[in-house]
Amino acid sequence: MAAKIRKGDKVVVLAGRDKGKSGEVIRVMPKENRALVRGVNLVKRHQRQTPRQEGGIISKEAPIHLSNVTIADPKTGKPTRIGFRILEDGRKVRFAKASGDLIDG
Repeated sequence: MAAKIRKGDKVVVLAGRDKGKSGEVIRVMPKENRALVRGVNLVKRHQRQTPRQEGGIISKEAPIHLSNVTIADPKTGKPTRIGFRILEDGRKVRFAKASGDLIDG
């Protein structure tokens, strides 16, 4: 099955404390149904100092559940649902249901 959300996609958060924020998917974890999104679901971590890294409190992204994010429409930037279409050359591509624009090249 083709994944609806992939690394590099621009997504919008639908629920939670970051509702309405958007960002780029850094990593998708399909087994856990989660994704890391740049600038979304930031948490503070207390980091111990090591020879390579300094200590202190750092902010980093935590995984967010895939049900709480959706693709941003390429035309408007608003949340949209995803459909699949098979082109004449046989490629299976994703498209935004709101505008009909292709998401994959």
